[in-house]
Parts: sequence; C-alpha cells; structure tokens
Amino acid sequence: MEPLRTPIVLACVGVYMLSCIVVGAWAMRRTHSAKDFFVAGRDLGVMVTALAVFSSTLSGFGFVGGPGLVYSLGMSSIWMIIASSIGYALSFFLLGKRIRLFAELRDSVSLPDAVAARYRSEAARFLTALAILLGVMGYLATQILAMATVLQSVLTRTDTFSQISLGACVTLSCAVLVFYSVAGGIIASVYTDMLQGAVMVVAALMVLIAAILAVDGGVPAIVDIIAADDREAANPWGTLGMLGTLSWYFVFALGGAGQPHVVTKLMMNRRVEDARHILPVSILGYSVSALLWISIGLTMRALVLSGGHPELPGADAAAAEFLQHYAHPLLAGVVFAGLFAAIMSTADAFLNIGAAAVIHDIPRALGSTAIKPERELFWARVATAVTAVAAAVFAMYSHYENQRLVALLGAFGWGTFAAALVPTVAIGFNWKRASARAACVAIVSSLVINLAIELFKLRLPFGINGGAASLAVSLTLFFCVSFMGPPPPIDPDVEAVMDL
Repeated sequence: MEPLRTPIVLACVGVYMLSCIVVGAWAMRRTHSAKDFFVAGRDLGVMVTALAVFSSTLSGFGFVGGPGLVYSLGMSSIWMIIASSIGYALSFFLLGKRIRLFAELRDSVSLPDAVAARYRSEAARFLTALAILLGVMGYLATQILAMATVLQSVLTRTDTFSQISLGACVTLSCAVLVFYSVAGGIIASVYTDMLQGAVMVVAALMVLIAAILAVDGGVPAIVDIIAADDREAANPWGTLGMLGTLSWYFVFALGGAGQPHVVTKLMMNRRVEDARHILPVSILGYSVSALLWISIGLTMRALVLSGGHPELPGADAAAAEFLQHYAHPLLAGVVFAGLFAAIMSTADAFLNIGAAAVIHDIPRALGSTAIKPERELFWARVATAVTAVAAAVFAMYSHYENQRLVALLGAFGWGTFAAALVPTVAIGFNWKRASARAACVAIVSSLVINLAIELFKLRLPFGINGGAASLAVSLTLFFCVSFMGPPPPIDPDVEAVMDL
C-alpha cells in the first residue's frame, strides 16, 4: 500500500474539501438570520457543543504548531496541554451557566453583547469587540498558515504540484475557507467540529502507537536520544526554562476563560443545565487528542537527531513529515483530512466572531443604526470574506517577514484574548464590584502591552510569555480600578443571574 500513499492522502483531503462545500451549502439552508449565523440559534445539543468546544481549541494551533513547538523546545509546551485542560474547568465553573443565561436574558448574539449588558457600557462593548478583532488576526492567521503548510506538504509530493509555493497554498486554502464560512456561518463550523473531534480522538491514539514504533526502543530510546543532544529539552521544563514555562501555564490555564471562540460556544447549547455534561466530554476529548501534539514532536526530534530522518525545513513541518513517512497511508489520509477539518472549523469560528465585531458590535457601540437587522446577515457574510483575506495577508507577512512559528503566532492570539477578556468576562461576570471603567482600563492596557511586545519584538527576561505579563498587568489594574470607586449599578435581571 506504500506506493499508493500519496493518492490515498490526496483522496482523503479531496473528499474532505468536497464535504466542506456540501456542509457549507447545507448550513446555508439553515442560516436565516444573524442569530443563526453567529450563535447557531442557541439550539445545539450536548455532544455537538462539547466536541465543538475542544475542537476549536486544538486546531491548527495544536495539530501543526504543537508538534513544531515540541520539536523546537522539547517538553516546555506540554505545560500548555496541562494548563488548557485546567482552563476548561475554570471556564465552565466561571461562565458555563452564566454566559448562557446572559445570552437568553438579553438575546445576545456575541460576547460584546453580553459585556454591554453586564456593565451597562457601550465603551466596554466597543473595546471588547476591538480586542476580539485584533486577537482574531493573530489566531486566524495561525489557522490559515497551518492549513497552507499541510496542503503544501501534500501537494509537493505529486508530479503536477511539486513546485507549488506556500503563497499559492494560502490562496487555495483561503478560497475554500471563504466559501465554507460565508455560506454556513457558525452552524457549518460546529457540525464540522463534531465530526472532526470524534475522528481526531481515535486518530490521536493510533498516531501515538505509530510514533512509539517509529523509533527502535520506543519511549525510553526517544528520551535518551533527545537528552543526549540537549538534556534541558528532555527535562520537565524543556529548553524554555521554569519561569518561561510557568508563564505559559498561567496564561493558558487562566486564559482559557477569555477565549471568545470557546466562550461564545457556551452561549449556543440548547439548555442551561447542559454545561455540566459538556465539560467532561470536552476535557476528555482534548486530553486524548493532545497525544498527537506530544508524540509527533518528540518522535520527529529523536528521528532527526539519530539520523533516521533528514533535517526538517522548519519545525512546523514535523506533523506533515511524520504522517508522510511513518504513519500507515490510511491513517495518514484520515489524520490529514482531520487536520483540515480542525483548522477549517476553527478558522470559521474566528471569522464568525471577527465578523460579528465588525458589523454588529462596533456599529452598535458607536450608536450607528446604518445596518438594519434584516441586512445584518448579508453584511456578516461580506465582513467574513474581508476578514479572511486580511488574515491571509497577515499570515504571509508573519511567515516571511517575521519568521513566526504557527504555535507562537497562535500563542500571541491566545495571550491577546486572555489579557483583555479574562478580567472583563471571567472575573467581571462573577464579581459585582467590577466596574465598566475597570473593564475598559484592563482591555486597553492589555492591548497596548501585547501590541508593543509584538511590534517592537520585545523579549521578556527568563523567557516569560508576553501574554502572561499583559494578563498579570490587566488583572491588577482591573481590581485596583474597581476598588477605587463605589460599587457600580447593575440591572436587576443581570444581578439575578450573577446571584445564581
């Protein structure tokens, strides 16, 4: 079957691309309003929501960037996985029921809608939407770059497309993404999430076995090879060191409650009480699927160091190279298709919340009524296409001009969301003393710090993550500013939800 590896992989990817068109067309028939486009009519079942929540986290960031980060830094990034699992629990504890009740109470179709209701502040709505839009650029660029990287790896093994460039793959990926997202909105995203989440749980276990068998001697041999080259890489903290790794732990554990693509999905389930069933399924699915992240990264590093595999063209190629050379052709085809599904559905989720910020939240915050409710669906689709093109341009710039790894680009988006939204949403929706002014100060400070670190390429001492530093500052300012003034007024219905 080995001679048929490339045709099998291409067939699986081709079937998936075709399924995207079918899902997009099906979802378009179910999308009749902006509410359907942005929050799926708040009518999703437990399994759909649970698989969509974990799938949207472990997307191109985890399946392409994750192995690349393990390949580069050793054990450091494994703390992201541990922290993200804790982040799920915190997110559901702080927001699982409350955010769904806010959505029901005020008919919210976006996270900034709920923020505006909580703080009685259009300024808070505007800044929340702005933070989401800026974070979307980083995270969405991650998805597009990851999808193009995987597609290039597959196509260059054919005679016809052996010289295809990354730019051409970005263009092709973006074209499919735009159709899929514009047609189906969030409905297309969540149902694809459900399918690919189930596939990736099974595939991750099979990849783990294949990764262990790829190196003679299994796990002990892998550890010995890596340790012989760089003992730090095989240690629990990896090459990043203790402080740097713990900063990731901080931003990924607490920051999970500030990820709008996850929090927004908590607004979509059919019943409020479903949250307690969604959480364990999401954590289990994420934990099992993350085995792919760890196993591929460590195995490819050991294979390259031992001379069993040529030097990789880049760390982000680790997953694609492993699947092309060391996985059974059928398994490689399924995982490649699953990778595209993970990336595509998560990219759709980011396009969705970005479009909501552009055509729903920012105009409302500025008091504009230019977009009539019956025209919001049309303009949501236009904004989705424009946002996708802008993110593709940013992805190419980040890759060629800034040499950013997929995972580091994703970490920037995660950190931006965490620092801006954890104080405002995760803390503010549970603490009555939190004020609109404090929320605005927290968001502005986080954006200034994150953008300054990114634009000026600042490096913090001891490898401390920039998102962790900005989250610490925004939380401190949020509490200080809230305590400086009197308790803010809260609408009775909002207060009743906070008392639950």
